[in-house]
Amino acid sequence: MKKGYFLVFLTAIISGFSIFINKFGVSVINSNIFTFLKNLVVAVLLSGLLILFKDWQKFKKLTNKDWFLLISIGLVGGSIPFLLFFKGLSLINAVQGSFWHKTMFIYVAILAGIFLKERIDKKFLLGGLLLILGNLVILRKLPIVINTGDALVILATIFWAIENIISKYALRETESRIVAWARMFFGCLFIFLFLLTTNQLGLIGGLSFKQISWVLVSGILLLGYVITWYEGLKFVPVSQATAILILGLPITTFLSLVTGGKADLQEILSGILIILGVVIVLGLKEVWQLIKQTKKLFYAFRT
Repeated sequence: MKKGYFLVFLTAIISGFSIFINKFGVSVINSNIFTFLKNLVVAVLLSGLLILFKDWQKFKKLTNKDWFLLISIGLVGGSIPFLLFFKGLSLINAVQGSFWHKTMFIYVAILAGIFLKERIDKKFLLGGLLLILGNLVILRKLPIVINTGDALVILATIFWAIENIISKYALRETESRIVAWARMFFGCLFIFLFLLTTNQLGLIGGLSFKQISWVLVSGILLLGYVITWYEGLKFVPVSQATAILILGLPITTFLSLVTGGKADLQEILSGILIILGVVIVLGLKEVWQLIKQTKKLFYAFRT
């Protein structure tokens, strides 16, 4: 369990960096091409890891039900929402995109209570309220009118919420690296078919070195995201895991400020609310264990 929380915490950090970096990527590349190539990079790297760790031998034990779940994860989590999200992100700013993405824990909590029988207690509701308030503060104001970019990101977030429920169920019997691979591999196949039917594949040939560089950087971040996320999700309730992901929002905002602005009272207040929200959702004991593990990793890197 401790390992699971730590891995999901790493996912939150990677998420904060990813949304910030991806905003630059979709600004210089067609969002659909960017999504396909980035996911393709991850699918290839994960395939290499499966061979390296000999996980491919476990494919023989997968049942028809397992394959159905894995293909569903690729469709619902690895293709449709990526196309929606990055198209939406090209129309709105990074902080706004991160805000809508971090509302995923609300949808997940509802779905997890219905389909996975996860208990949503008062502690989670109180912590969740603080998380929402923290998001609103950092966003400064909730858009009165939901534009096309907002709508696309919201819809993508709902798809990812559904995918996380399916993934949590699949992880009961399937290795986390295989679930991560399925999300990216089958997701790439579905995106490839989309690009083929919409005559966009030809755009790949005209990419510059700069554009390819953004794809590679984003792909490496996504690789770290899916590896830590699915391995952590195996041990952590999905409602709590998605709540921890909200820690990525202050990171995205911090990076935005560092590259063009300065922190003010609202950013500080938002960070405090989000941290308090996560502490309440998880409990002091788990948070303390998480801090100790983070310190150990920090000292390990220093030495």
